[in-house]
Amino acid sequence: MTSKHWTADPDGEVQIKKTLSGPSSVPPRTIHDVFLATVTAHKDSPALKVKRTNRWASWTYQQYYEDCSTAAKAFIKLGLQPASAVCIMGFNAPEWFIADIGSIMAGGIAAGIYTTNSAESCKYILSHSKAQFIVVENRIMLDKILQVKPQLPNLLHVIVYNDHVSKEQMDQNVMDWATFMKIGSDLPEYELQWRLKNQKPNKCSTLIYTSGTTGPPKAVMLSHDNISWTALACCQILNVRETSDVVSYLPLSHIAAQIIDLHGPMACGATVWFAKPDALKGTLVDTLQEVRPTMFLGVPRVWEKIQDKVEMQINEMKGFKRALTKWAQRIGTDVGEAKQNSTELPRGYWMADRLVFNKIKQILGLDRCILQASAAAPITQETVAFFQSLDIPVYEIYGMSECSGPQTLSFDGQHKAGSTGKSIPGSEIKIENPDRDGNGEICYRGRHIFMGYMHDEETTGKTIDKDGWLHSGDIGKLDKNNFLTITGRIKEIIITAGGENIAPIPIEDKVKQYAPIVSNCMVIGDKMKFLSLVCTLRCVMNDAHEPQDDLDWISLDQCKRLGSTATTVSEALMDPLVLNNIKKAVQEANKQAVSNASKIQKFRILPEDFSIAGGELGPTLKLKRRVVMTKYADIIAEMYDDYNDRPPPPSSQPEKMPDHAPMPSAASARRPESDSSTEDKIIAQHLDELSLHLDRERIAQSLPSGMRSRTNSQLSDGSGPPFPPLQTQL
Repeated sequence: MTSKHWTADPDGEVQIKKTLSGPSSVPPRTIHDVFLATVTAHKDSPALKVKRTNRWASWTYQQYYEDCSTAAKAFIKLGLQPASAVCIMGFNAPEWFIADIGSIMAGGIAAGIYTTNSAESCKYILSHSKAQFIVVENRIMLDKILQVKPQLPNLLHVIVYNDHVSKEQMDQNVMDWATFMKIGSDLPEYELQWRLKNQKPNKCSTLIYTSGTTGPPKAVMLSHDNISWTALACCQILNVRETSDVVSYLPLSHIAAQIIDLHGPMACGATVWFAKPDALKGTLVDTLQEVRPTMFLGVPRVWEKIQDKVEMQINEMKGFKRALTKWAQRIGTDVGEAKQNSTELPRGYWMADRLVFNKIKQILGLDRCILQASAAAPITQETVAFFQSLDIPVYEIYGMSECSGPQTLSFDGQHKAGSTGKSIPGSEIKIENPDRDGNGEICYRGRHIFMGYMHDEETTGKTIDKDGWLHSGDIGKLDKNNFLTITGRIKEIIITAGGENIAPIPIEDKVKQYAPIVSNCMVIGDKMKFLSLVCTLRCVMNDAHEPQDDLDWISLDQCKRLGSTATTVSEALMDPLVLNNIKKAVQEANKQAVSNASKIQKFRILPEDFSIAGGELGPTLKLKRRVVMTKYADIIAEMYDDYNDRPPPPSSQPEKMPDHAPMPSAASARRPESDSSTEDKIIAQHLDELSLHLDRERIAQSLPSGMRSRTNSQLSDGSGPPFPPLQTQL
């Protein structure tokens, strides 16, 4: 079955929702059409850069196009049929891009696989997509494929792009990248041109496999027009152009990285710089410092890790340097409010920027960045507020694979605290069946809406209605200016035994806000008589991102403030001071509950943090609630065993906190020390006065030299007050 709005057939076609005017009126184009136009306009401009043997190797757009054409010819010669899948598994590299675009140019469908997937997970995707080829990075990933290859009759060849291939492996139809590209150089050009001529904008080009948080992953089919229209729209909205630089490090099997790293730059001629494979183990900042990108996208966990390092450095500062930084952070917070409200920037911004903000941006490699964004999962407002205090506004992007990535965008001049921004021009959005507060299911429609789930008509028909509206499953509301705020997800809504509908994420965020020692938490209560909560403590992660027993620096700092001597998770689990602190956080969250049914009545601390390796988090760090329910079933069941004999629910009036364990406020939950000491206030007052003086001096620089005051001359020649440069290192 199919409709004009959707199909479940990988070789099917859908209606393109082209309008007569406006952003959706642009002519539909294939991915190759967009690529060729960019090559024609910017053939000698740098397209791809990767560091190998400690030097940057570079592809111009002409070289990039030629390599993609060669790869396409190789796929054709080796037997790739139109509308058949080519899977790619490996860390971001030029070969990943070339295999992806090459397979599409050959008439195939590109599909990424997460490098963290097990052999069985790879088998599922290869079997479901009926892939004829898979391109892998190295022998580790090759071994996964060879384990399951005998069970994959459609798989013709395996190509390895960054490792050697043994003679034994060659006998199993495995080849290295050089051999693959050599095969492509022999195919006549007309063979490729025939494939290109028969491509249509409304047919499938790419599969994005969902992370499968609620079951087996679904294959989201994206058409040429879905991707090309969305990529061009993002470039125009976010002002990405041929002079832009992007660092590629997020998994390319995710739609966010494909639009931001691959298709967006290809649509406008920007340069993509590839980070090292160990980017998320500590080398990302090194790449950022060297490249100094103009745009940077991070998932919330990346921003939180950067925040932790910067906060740790600020916490270690002493005396004047610390007071100066704290003063600048207060200015930065005011700057954010001023920009949001379109009012005058606060006095002192110029000095705070020169002495603090710009130096921190240089350390992070973000001093040229005009857009810092967060996507893939909700980011806490605490993290957003922290970076705003450093004049690094982090703008949220909301969307999903099913809408080719973004639906709403925030950027400078179009943002609102707590909101994910406004819809992409040319798309439609509505809130279906809103309640009295305006909350309802978020639905959207436009040229970015996916074709359907491959081989899954039933789910596709439930997701895209008869009028072409995509039902996101997310709950949110629009304000009078059409800014969208996400308030929950339908599939995560808890329906208690009493019939109450409760969104768990706002409750979880509040607990983490009031107890900085908590890393992850999950509210439980579906079909139960009351809500409970399981949580984990912040700990050190090893290079494989596996949780260790040692507490991280934020947990250690919190323990010190509580009067606890715990240095490990094991010790903290047994410490009454830590337990009491989390209890108080739960009570604070309960005070803000919308009803008694929304209050947490019991909680347990789990023995280790959630992780991808442990199975509780997906590749994009989304919580797999079903996995947690199954993995910790005994602990959860214990909280509900003696319901009739349970202690009374926490009082709405929290107990008096001990003197050594003050409850941090929402605004300062992560701050190790108070910002309002007498010394800080005195210094801040002097800095405010001096900033006004320096602002006047800056204005005076535009006047004729004879009109400048002697004081201003002293400041400009270095005889004014000394301001040592910040020495913060990450």
